[in-house]
Amino acid sequence: MGALVTFTAEQLSNGASITEALESNHVVFFPGSPVPLPDAATLRYLRSELPARLKLKNISYHPEVDRITGFDGDALTAERLTRILKEHLAGVSEFLRRQVPHLTEDWTIGTCSVRPIEERGRNLKPHASNELVHVDAGAYGATDGDRILRFFVNFNDHEDRVWATQGPIEKIVERFGREAGLVDARGGLARRLTKGAADRAASAVVNGLARLNPLARVLDTSPYDRAMRRLHNYMKDNAAFREDRRDYEEIRFPPYSAWMVFTDGVSHASLSGQFALVTTIIVRRRHMKYPQFAPFNVLMARRQRPPLPVTAG
Repeated sequence: MGALVTFTAEQLSNGASITEALESNHVVFFPGSPVPLPDAATLRYLRSELPARLKLKNISYHPEVDRITGFDGDALTAERLTRILKEHLAGVSEFLRRQVPHLTEDWTIGTCSVRPIEERGRNLKPHASNELVHVDAGAYGATDGDRILRFFVNFNDHEDRVWATQGPIEKIVERFGREAGLVDARGGLARRLTKGAADRAASAVVNGLARLNPLARVLDTSPYDRAMRRLHNYMKDNAAFREDRRDYEEIRFPPYSAWMVFTDGVSHASLSGQFALVTTIIVRRRHMKYPQFAPFNVLMARRQRPPLPVTAG
């Protein structure tokens, strides 16, 4: 089985479950978006208006403060864009409640974003570039091992969005964990993943700030999230990783198709494509039906690796 697992509208209507494919670090692909999209006039408006109004990497709606960021425009345009993204977020949320209700329990909605710029050739710094294969880390502050779920829609009317992957997290750690500093010489876990007293104190301060400004939660961190950021940066920085082709695969997402994936568990890059809607949700690891595939558990399974054998001589 490759990285992609396809589910048609007919399969979904007949009760097919996407849980195993999703949780076991595959890309779940829908040839037609299972979430209603804005009407054609609104999509044309997004394609024509937003590229020139981008201030940050993406234009994002933050539900916790009911606000748009990354957008340069007047109040009426911001209000219209907010309404569009709120409606899309509601559609994605409803779809997930129907298809994977166990994953929606105490979830945290991150953002609903528009990516209006062509991904190829954006000339971003390597650690910010979507064109280099990576796994996501530390979305919106500390995840503490909870999972980063993203739902994408390609609303380009004539071009595919093209991704690349170099395999799931378990294979990445097996092959490159030592070089990335996560695995020791005997194959055991080289870093602590759970919070100590200092991290808990720092998180308490951030939580206090977040009660005044919810966006302050991005300041939080944890040993697990720092370990994943280390892996993320290694994957983007290291030539040997970038040149490895053992599980390399390119995936094309046609216009108006959709896909969802745990982006902390599937390595990925956006090689090309313009105009995507992206919803990010933090899912509680404890609610997963296949928790062994969560990156936290993939790493923690290495704690009990036996010592290297002693050689004679």
